[in-house]
Amino acid sequence: MREILSSLDIGSSKIKLVVAEILNGHVNVLCALEEQSRGVKKGAIYNPDETEYAIKKILKKAEETLGVKVTKTVVSVNEDSCDFKIGEAEIDIQEEGEVSSSIIQKVLQQSITGGLTPGNEIVTIIPIRYKVDDVATISPKGIKGKSLQVKTVIVSVPKREIYGVAKILEKCNCSVVDVMIPSMGAYYANRSYLAEKSQSLIKESTGIVIDIGAEVTNIGVINKGIIINNNVLPLGGNLVDQDLSFIYKLDNQVAKEVKETFALANKRNASVKTTKDVVNTLGEKITLNQYEVSEVCMSRVHEMLNTVKNEINYLTKKEISYIIITGGLSEFKGFNLEVESVFGPLAKIGKVNVIGARDNKFACAIGMIKYFDEKLGLRDKEFSILSQDDLDVLSGSNQDKSNSSLLNRVFGKFFDN
Repeated sequence: MREILSSLDIGSSKIKLVVAEILNGHVNVLCALEEQSRGVKKGAIYNPDETEYAIKKILKKAEETLGVKVTKTVVSVNEDSCDFKIGEAEIDIQEEGEVSSSIIQKVLQQSITGGLTPGNEIVTIIPIRYKVDDVATISPKGIKGKSLQVKTVIVSVPKREIYGVAKILEKCNCSVVDVMIPSMGAYYANRSYLAEKSQSLIKESTGIVIDIGAEVTNIGVINKGIIINNNVLPLGGNLVDQDLSFIYKLDNQVAKEVKETFALANKRNASVKTTKDVVNTLGEKITLNQYEVSEVCMSRVHEMLNTVKNEINYLTKKEISYIIITGGLSEFKGFNLEVESVFGPLAKIGKVNVIGARDNKFACAIGMIKYFDEKLGLRDKEFSILSQDDLDVLSGSNQDKSNSSLLNRVFGKFFDN
């Protein structure tokens, strides 16, 4: 079976949808789309009808791009009230048998007992370690023994967060196959980068993943590859837009365009001679100076990063080996200079190195797909969001291949433009 997965990242500014095929462990993006978010403020859905409208629009875009409907997806949920608890369990293996995927799944489920906060729903259960007959192991599958023990981190969020999102997607004729918090998606999107540096960064070290969106910044503490703590700060790229809008009397959309196409996050490389003409809200034509505009942006970005730095000191007292910063604002020109000035050489800008989605705004969505694929592998399960008939349509095997295959449709878009 071809493994086709999808993820939906519901942000305050944009909703991102990624559909990808997993082939030999690699993520091959079939489409990466975004749509203006509606009914979402600071990561939380406050108007379900508006959010439903936006999700329907992006699902329609996906159908037009792929030629098939996306009816199943992994989806992000607000992690502001996320909870982490430790769980433990032990089960007997009959007749000193071999540890199977079903036995692993059973012991993981039993570790939940007593470890779930009332009113919460589980996002994921992350194994810290297994023991087969008191012998510790990372992967117990296939090992023979009499008993299997596990220690886990149980990640949960209030039921209203999960049920609210599931209800909206149900109205969009799309079912939820799994839920995830953005910090986990951001971490898994950059895990390969850490592995390239050193496997010890994943297996032995403590690190921080920072996902800076439009209105909120998600901070995740990662210990030995496992998320153990988090926080959500009401800080995002919109604050930079608001500063530009207030100082230069610009419409919010114009201010955002100035930030994304003209300003720099650090004034070091800004030029006094580089200018841009815009019309303010008073109808006046004004000339912006890149150096002065960048000073405004730099002041706000510096303040935001320092706030994040202070918050990290509260979240963990462990020695930090790496800091990965991702999210839409991390694409801001000159942002790396501000990151270095606040965090030093320890911090790096993450990079989504996947063809078709090479932008950090897609980091969470790409990471969710990677994590879900890993979960499928641990459970020895095959899964695809598409039926065999849909797969035939996707590959063009039941149509005129010269015109209807996915590749021809994609290349057609390039040639048409």
